[in-house]
Amino acid sequence: MDHVKFVEMKDGDKEDYDFLTEHEIEFTRGTADRLLKALVGLDEGLSGYKITRLGHSLQAATRAYRDGADIDWIVSALLHDIGDIFAPYNHDEYAASILRPFVREQCTWVVEKHGDFQIIYYGEHVGADPNKRDMYKDHQYFDDCATFCARWDQNSFNPDYETLDIDFFAPMVREVFARTPYDPNVVQPGVQVALQNPTAAEHRAL
Repeated sequence: MDHVKFVEMKDGDKEDYDFLTEHEIEFTRGTADRLLKALVGLDEGLSGYKITRLGHSLQAATRAYRDGADIDWIVSALLHDIGDIFAPYNHDEYAASILRPFVREQCTWVVEKHGDFQIIYYGEHVGADPNKRDMYKDHQYFDDCATFCARWDQNSFNPDYETLDIDFFAPMVREVFARTPYDPNVVQPGVQVALQNPTAAEHRAL
């Protein structure tokens, strides 16, 4: 069987959908590598900064790594702006939707809202409300998002920062996207893990 028999989904049978499921499972195994390729494509995105969007993403992930963050945080930092090319007006939601099945809820929420939190740094210069993030002030993950933006995002445009390259992070991306989607042991609703782990940070600095 090379393809399904139907031309309208309503006419498909079990054989058709078993065939498609097998192909989809095989296709999803390449998700991590497609994301890594898309990251490289960020170099084609918005210019004007002192570093490229890929450089920014790598720098954010490097800062997370050096803060002793766990793999969910590191991969989330790496991919937080991956929507910039295809969804410039809601890139944060785009990135969160990619991450949601494979990382902690905490990380997904932070990535999804980081655009609103970042406005505190530049809103007054572009006619936006710098305090837009205050709408989330009672949310469990508010402080996590504020820290994410302060320590890893808004400051990751430095061409002189010693940034790790994409090959360093590639195994982490592959590990995360090899997880069972929406595994409750991964998503862990309500669980908070600190962005900084001084013990891990010290070990990684050796």
